[in-house]
This record gives sequence, C-alpha cells and structure tokens, in this order.
Amino acid sequence: MPDALKVGFVPFSAAARGTLVVFCDDALKFGSATSKALGVAAATVKRAVAASQFKGKSGSALDLLAPEGLKVGRLIVIGAGKPAALKDYDVLKLGGAIAGKIGASDTTVTVIAELPGGAMTPDQAAAIASGIRLRAYKFDRYKTKKKDDDASSLNANVSIAVADAAAAKKAFAPDNAVVDGVIMARELVNEPPNVLYPEEFAKRAAQLKKLGVEVQILDVAAMTRLKMGALLGVSQGSAHPGRTVIMRWNGGKKGEQPVAFVGKGVCFDTGGISIKPSASMEDMKGDMGGAACVVGLMHALAARKAKVNVVGAIGLVENMPDGNAQRPGDIVTSMSGQTIEIINTDAEGRLVLADVLWYVAQKHKPKFMVDLATLTGAIMVALGTDHAGLFSNNDELAQRLTEVGLSTGEKVWRMPLGPEYDKQIDSQFADMKNTGSRNGGSITAAQFLQRFVDNTPWAHLDIAGTAMGAPKSDINHSWGSGYGVRLLNALVSEYYEARK
Repeated sequence: MPDALKVGFVPFSAAARGTLVVFCDDALKFGSATSKALGVAAATVKRAVAASQFKGKSGSALDLLAPEGLKVGRLIVIGAGKPAALKDYDVLKLGGAIAGKIGASDTTVTVIAELPGGAMTPDQAAAIASGIRLRAYKFDRYKTKKKDDDASSLNANVSIAVADAAAAKKAFAPDNAVVDGVIMARELVNEPPNVLYPEEFAKRAAQLKKLGVEVQILDVAAMTRLKMGALLGVSQGSAHPGRTVIMRWNGGKKGEQPVAFVGKGVCFDTGGISIKPSASMEDMKGDMGGAACVVGLMHALAARKAKVNVVGAIGLVENMPDGNAQRPGDIVTSMSGQTIEIINTDAEGRLVLADVLWYVAQKHKPKFMVDLATLTGAIMVALGTDHAGLFSNNDELAQRLTEVGLSTGEKVWRMPLGPEYDKQIDSQFADMKNTGSRNGGSITAAQFLQRFVDNTPWAHLDIAGTAMGAPKSDINHSWGSGYGVRLLNALVSEYYEARK
C-alpha cells in the first residue's frame, strides 16, 4: 500500500525541525510544552495569532511565517476548540487538519501533541497520527505526470512530540493496523475495473495469508457443486468468472463461535441486460465497496491480532451483458434452495449476497452476520451520503452498530423491516422476485436478503452513499472512502473481543 508519509513519536524534549505544528484552544491559549518549543518567539506568535482574527475553532488552521528566533521554516497553528469537549473522532479530525496543511515542500514536520490543559494522552496522540495518515492518502499510481506542488507528492517525516513516546507508540500500533485496513479498502475501490476483476480481487484477498488469515477461494466449479445459482447467474455474462473468498482469523478461543462479515463484490456493474445509462457508469468500478471493506477489516483485525474468531466472506462477480448473460424472466435456484425470478438484472448485488450469506450461516454458524453492500440508489435518496442505511433483525446488534457509528464518525441510520414489504417481492412464478416496485427500494432489497440469513442475528449496511464518491471529509480526500473498516473494527473491539 503506497504511503510515502511517515509518522513517528518523539519526546517533548526533542528539537522541533522543518515545519512546526502546534495547537491552541478557542481562547487562543497554548500549553506549556508548546510555549517552550516556541521559545523566545512565543510572545510574537501569540500576538500574531490574536491579530489574525483566528478563533481557534476545532480543526481550523492558521499558517504563519516562522518569526525570528524560531528555528523552523514554517509554523502552523491548529485550533482545538474547547479541549475538554473533544471526543475521539474530533481528535482524529485534528490529525486530518494537520495533513491538509502539509505541502509537498514540507519534508520534515514536528507536531507538539499538547492541548492548553496539558499533554495529549497516548490514545489522543495515536488518533492524531491516524488522522494524518488517513487524510494524506492519495490514489495516483496511474498518473505519469504530476505537478511539483501536487499534494499527492507528500513524503514528509512527521514527528509527533509527546510526554511519553513509548506509550504513544504502543497505543498507535493497533490504530495503525486499522489505518492500513482502511487504506487497503480504499485502494481496492479506487482501482480501475480492467485491473481489479474477480480473479485479481481474490488474489489480493489471499495476501492476507501473510498475517495468519486462512483464505479459501471458491472457483466456478466449487460454487457449482455448492449450488450457488444466484451468484453464478450474475457472473455468467462476463469473460471473468466469479469467485467467492472465505477468510478466517482465529484469534479467539479454539472452537468459539465466530462473528462474520459479508461483502458484495461486484467488480464492475453494467446492469447486465437491464443495462444502465452511460452517464457515470464508470463509477460502477466501486460496486465492490462492501467486499473491499471486509478485506480491509480482516487485515486490520489480523494485523492488530484481535482476540476474536472472525469469518470474512466476499462474493466477487462482474455483471456484463454478453450473449450468455442472465435475462429478465429467468428463474435461478439459490444455494438455500429458494428460487428467484429475475425481474431486473441490475438488481444483482442481492443475488450475490444471498448465496454468500447462506453459505456463511450454514457452514460457520456465526454469533451474528453483518453484510455491507453498495446496494441501492434508493438509500441515497433517503439518507444522502452522510449515513449508511442499517437494517437488522436484532435490536442489540443494531444499537451497537449505531453507537460505534457515532464514536467513529462512520454513521448509520436504522431503517424499517416488516412483512408488509415482503409482498412487493413475492413472485407468481418462483419463491420471490429479485426486485420490488420503485417505492421503498432499499427496504425491499433488505427484505430479500433477510430470507437468506436463516434466523442468524444479522445486520445489512447499504453503503451506496458512503463507500464511493462521498463528499470529502476531514480524514478522507479519496474517491473510495474505505467506509466500514473503522466502524466494524470498533464493533468487534468494544463488544466481541476477549479482554486481557
């Protein structure tokens, strides 16, 4: 994974070099270690900050020429607002604000990790480092010409000065693994579809073996033996055959029931015979955002050696319209034995998930399953791009997802399920149709999926608005956001992971 920007920790006593970054509150006050780092220039800096009409709002930034007596080339002041009110996600965003101000010419950066009330905790310092890395990520490997001032050229060495460098480094280790997982997910979503097709995606997922993850790849022959007719029906029109990848991390007690995460991996979605309009069809390279999240999550959990047993499963296909493609009116038989009438071949993601959900429920008997899918445009009509849609058959799981969504900033909003919606997907020719009417489209899609979870506690996250092309944020300027990795890592860490 490309990451030219390096982040480390040093004690407060280390000399500031290159560009200096400091924090102030909304009263424009600095901490004692910051004042010491500013030295004889402290009074001058304070006057300059006050004269600039800078308000110290959390995440705001003021760029100053380094005054005489300060042995750095550039000074950046980051507002922290009211430090006592800062939550974990707010601190992460402060790191993002720092990365947003670092330019291509900043090769050495020192950050004084102190708020006016005192030194940042090791966890806060780790969050600053994570925010810097997340915001600094860029996907530009296919650009052969880059401008000298292109922010994608960041290659700075960032030293975060803290009260206890060893403690901060220890706190950052698991967070760094999660950041790596987010970046992995972003990389997968950003890749062009001629590079990342089902076989290649499966190969990349198999690289998790290096971290101790057990990886099993099911090819067409294996899926045919398992009678995965719903998934295979989607992929039959593509020159690239489908794959299902099962990943297992065994970090918990031997034989303990795992938790499970399932991702939709449509590497490119033309809509099939029900072909999409050409406008923005190129965005459909990101229709595997759910699968990307699951791979990134498995990387994060394995790299930080999470004390839990986890199953990650992804269904990988292309939805293409050749002469062998699935047609509206076809009836396929899913692995569960339930039959599905194809009404719209562009409602393909739920067909992929149906077989993978059933496989995981039957074979691994998990405590719960969470699936992620860029499933419906309807969820964007309902919720925009700031919340993922949450559907669940289990109130406890839904509540936990809601809580970690708020703490991580990867927010979810619970949507309804109910038998009234099932009527829309009843079929006169098969057990069900793969789509209902235009109204309530994200809900009927979730109702469809619920028929394949076999009473397992389950949640479905419709991430069509959050996984790709979402508005840029304090910690992400990438088209592929990596949404869900931090959310689900927090879910596992806070509720399902064994404690020491």
